[in-house]
Amino acid sequence: MVDQKYFTLNTGARIPAVGMGCWMGAPGAFDLADGMVMALKTGYRHFDTASMYGNEDVVGEKIRESGIPREEIFVTTKLPNQDHADVEGSFDRSLKKLGLDYIDLYLMHWPQGSAHFVDTWKSMEKLLETRKGKVRAIGISNFSVKTLNELLPQCKVIPAVNQIESHPFLPDWDVVELCKKHNILVTAYTPLGQANSPILKDPDVMIVAEETHASPGQVALSWNVQRGVGVLPKSTNPTRALQNLQLITLTDKQMERINNISKDPKRYGRLNYVAYNSATETVMGASIDELGWEDTRFYKAD
Repeated sequence: MVDQKYFTLNTGARIPAVGMGCWMGAPGAFDLADGMVMALKTGYRHFDTASMYGNEDVVGEKIRESGIPREEIFVTTKLPNQDHADVEGSFDRSLKKLGLDYIDLYLMHWPQGSAHFVDTWKSMEKLLETRKGKVRAIGISNFSVKTLNELLPQCKVIPAVNQIESHPFLPDWDVVELCKKHNILVTAYTPLGQANSPILKDPDVMIVAEETHASPGQVALSWNVQRGVGVLPKSTNPTRALQNLQLITLTDKQMERINNISKDPKRYGRLNYVAYNSATETVMGASIDELGWEDTRFYKAD
């Protein structure tokens, strides 16, 4: 069993620093059932899904079938945009699909939805009372400095987590630092990019990988965790899945080398294209300005 690193949330709960992202991508691109079985056997104890992914039932089923004590596994799921005005109902549906006694972390998937995100957050805060024992922590996802600064003054409960896209091409230092100031853990989706990711071929990442006798993926994940950010990689390959759990320690010089990647305009930008509509320049129906992004900042390979 891999000796895993944990972070402590502002609730006092421990969360594995490396989790498995359960978004399946295009139909047929990823067999989640097989992936879950492999990940549980490999040692993964943190699983991140969402109502929007349409696979909460599979995640819950494989956790139950594993025979691993429930308290050893950390489960995250998310509120879909269309249910912002029905937080309790949506939570109940997710819990039923998962077939678990409780959800460790429930996130607002995006700031935009069927209600203003401040009102949605207030409804999520109520879950801690109306669904006491069934939800252990609440948090947010895809919040920028702009939306955080609008939300935080209205909070009675500070979010435990803000899940964002984060990797060496998009370190989002301003969001990470603001979250640290408020004791909010940042977790990173797409921490290795998507298929054929330039991160795994990046010359600086590869130099550090050679120096540390590690894989490029291990370097990118360890860099994020070492700066205090949890990671949610996904791999169907058992060898790479195990490597992703086996974090390494980078020197200050190696951390600086990875930090500097995003300072290169040619290697700076988002790698999660799925949510972006280039025709309307919106993300899940919201404009770049509403999200608080300076620009689309999508990395373009040469």
